[in-house]
Amino acid sequence: MTFWFGPAGRTGHMLLMPLAVLVFVAPLAACDQAAEAPAHAGSPPPAVTVLTLRPTEVTPGFSFNGRVVAVDEVQLRARVTGFLEQRLFEEGADVDTGDLLFVIEKAPYRAVVEQRRAELASAEANRANTAVQLQRGEELVKNRNIPQAEVDQRRAADEMAAAQILQAQAALKQAQLDLGYTEIRAPIAGRISRADFSSGNLVGPTNGVLATIVSQDPIYVTFPVSQRQLLAHRGERGEPVVRVTLPDGTLYEHPGKLNFLDVQVDPGTDTLTVRAELPNPDRILIDGQFVGVRVERGEPERVLAVPQAAIQVDQAGAYALVVGNNDRVEERRIRLGIQEGIQVVVEDGLNEGDRVIVEGIQKVRPGMAVAVSEGPPVRPVGQTALQR
Repeated sequence: MTFWFGPAGRTGHMLLMPLAVLVFVAPLAACDQAAEAPAHAGSPPPAVTVLTLRPTEVTPGFSFNGRVVAVDEVQLRARVTGFLEQRLFEEGADVDTGDLLFVIEKAPYRAVVEQRRAELASAEANRANTAVQLQRGEELVKNRNIPQAEVDQRRAADEMAAAQILQAQAALKQAQLDLGYTEIRAPIAGRISRADFSSGNLVGPTNGVLATIVSQDPIYVTFPVSQRQLLAHRGERGEPVVRVTLPDGTLYEHPGKLNFLDVQVDPGTDTLTVRAELPNPDRILIDGQFVGVRVERGEPERVLAVPQAAIQVDQAGAYALVVGNNDRVEERRIRLGIQEGIQVVVEDGLNEGDRVIVEGIQKVRPGMAVAVSEGPPVRPVGQTALQR
């Protein structure tokens, strides 16, 4: 009997062990779920930042990328050779027309001027002598005291002496010009660059640019315009207004006007270069700077605009997340207009007063309750250009 009951006992013992483990583990799992449920139910709703939509006015037009160009730019060069004695300006400062900027060694050129004056005096003295000789010859030939040929020779000598005076006068004038070129003055008013040569250097016509002056106020902005855009606005009434956006995204306070349209189309881009003139009293616009350009024409229109960060896109199109009156997230399908800077015009799908989520979008989904805080207002798109 011992042999028969032995296997049955072992088998029964092996079956009881898993059952005991299950009975022990099940209460522990139930305890863990009970502990997690209160913690999840008591967690605060995710925080989001919203922007309450308000209409803003924009003016129809076109937007471009442009470059600032000085109205006048002058490269200062030495017109005579000599050692640079003085630099009389502060680099980067404003200069006025006629300001003395550089002085080249004068002594050699003063000496040449004196020499040319002496040559002119000698020529004038020679002319006085030939004139007297000619007058005497003309008197003597009347009584046939000298031959006519002698008179003719004296007349030729007098004319040569007169020519030598003209030659000496021209040489003196050139010497005086060269002396004047030792002083380099500002031909225009503007801001001067750094000096490429310091005092003591030998400079001359072949040594390159000494410094550059660019005018500051007013200033030009040039930008390319396509043929399609030109044709779209051909014949429209009213003078277009040009506005500039600075590299940091701020709107330049002084509007400008168009003053030049190129006469040839760039065959590579099929565009024409257009130029606008703007006041620049505070020297904010700098020659060579890249800026945004907006050409506005027409009456302002009221639109709703949202930051680009608030726009989501999936296979069905663009949408935005809005916080409803019960502080729960709603999904709104929207139709977008043009993009201007950091904002996008919304043509349909949103209404004035809607609270659009601009921060915390990744943490929420439609139907969730959220903790709402109002974000700072974004820069309005007023006075920007709508592309048609």
